[in-house]
Amino acid sequence: MMTELRGAFAAVLIACLTVLPASGQTQAQTLEDVRLDITELSELMQELRSELLTTGNSGVSQESAGTILQRLNALEADLSAALGLVETLEFRVVQIADDATRRIGDLEFRLTELEGGDTGSLTTPPPLGGEAVNGDGGQELASDEQRSFDAGVALYDAGEFQAAADQFATFTTTYPGGPLTSEAQYRRGLALAGLQDWGGAARSYLDSFSGAPDGPVAPVALYELAASLGALGQTEQACLTLDEIGVRYQNVSVDLGAQILAQKQTLACP
Repeated sequence: MMTELRGAFAAVLIACLTVLPASGQTQAQTLEDVRLDITELSELMQELRSELLTTGNSGVSQESAGTILQRLNALEADLSAALGLVETLEFRVVQIADDATRRIGDLEFRLTELEGGDTGSLTTPPPLGGEAVNGDGGQELASDEQRSFDAGVALYDAGEFQAAADQFATFTTTYPGGPLTSEAQYRRGLALAGLQDWGGAARSYLDSFSGAPDGPVAPVALYELAASLGALGQTEQACLTLDEIGVRYQNVSVDLGAQILAQKQTLACP
């Protein structure tokens, strides 16, 4: 029994140590994994403690058992502290997501107000990042999806901004939540910006970012959103959005970093 528990304890400890750097998981998933591992470790340690305290079953001397129990007590204290840290991090993640969702809602309200729309009809924005997309469906539509997307790109490259904007609007309606949807919304924003429709462009950039905040075009979508807000005279919101890029994305390209700095200077951001 003692050997089996030690083996299981070691296996779970290794799992707990290796789960943190896993780059393929979201932060929320990683924290939940760590919580479960800590709980399992605690249960195993309780079994080890019971085994050591059971007379005649531990297979070790009383002196060794005392030393092992001291180590278990120290490990339990460390695990308790680690669990507290996990809970603190989970709370911070929820706070950050809620704050970002509120900011998106505020931008939606401002854009609707600037466009003369009905602000009373606005609903609470969905949680930042949206919902998971079924990968199988995306694969089935990949070829048609790509052709439709490429058609919009070709129109934009030809300077047909209105046609490009319409094509990307049709695309996002036809393929909501697809792998190219966020980029299509971003490119629709570029097309509308080409028409100097800054309100429409800002909304498209916002949709692109909020639908895939960790996607490849998210940082540049935020930058273009800030530029559009600046063109609309929303300087404070534009500066806050530019600051948000630096907070959320630590490794933006050199070119984008230079654009952000130039835009801040243009807007006279504090």
